[in-house]
Amino acid sequence: MFHFQVSAKNAGKLCFIVCLFLSSIVSAQEVVDLYPGAVPNNKKTEKKETFTSGMFRGVSKPTLEIYLPEKEKATGTAVIIIPGGGYGVVVYQGEGVTNAKQFAKTGIAAFVLKYRLPDDSIMQDKTIGPLQDAQQAIKFVRENAARWGVDANKVGVIGFSAGGHLASTVATHFQKPVIENANNTNLRPDFQIVVYPVISMQDSLTHRDSRRSLLGKTPSKELIDDYSNELQVTTNTPPAYITHAADDKTVDVDNSIVYFESLRHHNVDVEMHIYPKGGHGFIFRQPDWTGPLFLWMKKNKWIQ
Repeated sequence: MFHFQVSAKNAGKLCFIVCLFLSSIVSAQEVVDLYPGAVPNNKKTEKKETFTSGMFRGVSKPTLEIYLPEKEKATGTAVIIIPGGGYGVVVYQGEGVTNAKQFAKTGIAAFVLKYRLPDDSIMQDKTIGPLQDAQQAIKFVRENAARWGVDANKVGVIGFSAGGHLASTVATHFQKPVIENANNTNLRPDFQIVVYPVISMQDSLTHRDSRRSLLGKTPSKELIDDYSNELQVTTNTPPAYITHAADDKTVDVDNSIVYFESLRHHNVDVEMHIYPKGGHGFIFRQPDWTGPLFLWMKKNKWIQ
């Protein structure tokens, strides 16, 4: 053990420095409730939300966890991060928090979305539950943009695996609000990034577990088509960055390819990077995957 003395003259200065340091630790990260009041589409349930091994299950209280860049690095751009998990879990730590820190270091405000997982026992219509939370996240960030130094016209989404399906859903269904939006806040993301995404719900392409979780065991053709996002692209769909591995055995790379083709044929700006190997979840094994992504963002002036 050692001791040191501080003069009365310097005590106030030291206290200020310590308090400032502690304040920066606390304010570097904030978690906010996604809905200011009652969560829409919810049912009363005995199920409890759990968090184990970096993943959430049984989410009933959706939130945004906020990672802000240093002021001198801030670009005004924001990204809502939607982790995957087959609509059965939320891979929150690995695909959410880890990437949020990377975006913040690059000058982008990052908002990790903990969204409700489709479940008939906790929501009245499970097919719209995740989309409600994704639309609400965009609405919430835009309406509070000034609070976090965000440009309301530079708010995008990034989704991984089934989170990529949710990101592409919010990017193609923004003209069909499934939330209360009295202020008519723009629900269209300014850009979309999808990483080894589930895109289609069609028999020939879909990730079966994701479809079953979201749409049920025997969905109608209308429901399948509505959530096959390659069929929902228009000329007003936001620009996209797509990345996948060709040897993905969990989510077929053709999900990304058909989405690319649909975007291209509708004259939507799209860039795609397909790695020959890497499998599903390749970001955990290829930390340099963000290089081409950040270059794309720089070319499009979302990064200075």
